[in-house]
Amino acid sequence: MTTLADRSCVPCRGGIPPLRGSKLSEIHRQLAEPSHWSIVNEHHIVRTFKFHDFKSALAFVNRVGAVAEEQGHHPDILLGWGKVEITTWTHAVNGLTESDFILAAKIDQLL
Repeated sequence: MTTLADRSCVPCRGGIPPLRGSKLSEIHRQLAEPSHWSIVNEHHIVRTFKFHDFKSALAFVNRVGAVAEEQGHHPDILLGWGKVEITTWTHAVNGLTESDFILAAKIDQLL
């Protein structure tokens, strides 16, 4: 069985419903345990990563940016001293799709 991190994000053009309810919970459980990604209002997922300094946080942001470009799926990234907050959802459906969780799994692997 392939993990989310082994898959690739699929471009979404819209026209599909966002994940909700049990389907959303099911894919959330596929993230590595314990999952530090929180589902917010069944609309987006967010996670805060902690670092010892700004330089380490910035290096992580650059690695996330490279993965996002490779996958064609771009999260919102908030960088601060010793922390990075990442929020993602699929804009074309104004909610969550499998690609959001694939990206989250790939980001988790960067630690």
